[in-house]
Amino acid sequence: MAISKIIATITEYISEAAMRIFGPTDDAYPASGVQPFTGEPYDKRKDDN
Repeated sequence: MAISKIIATITEYISEAAMRIFGPTDDAYPASGVQPFTGEPYDKRKDDN
């Protein structure tokens, strides 16, 4: 009885992991594309060093 319970627990653990890996994503990230560059390009002549 104990061995079958251990085998069932191991099988459940592995199958849940496989469903999480191969299942649909549940991420709630916002849809974003390429963001425009709003900074200033590097200019060696204006470098403070």
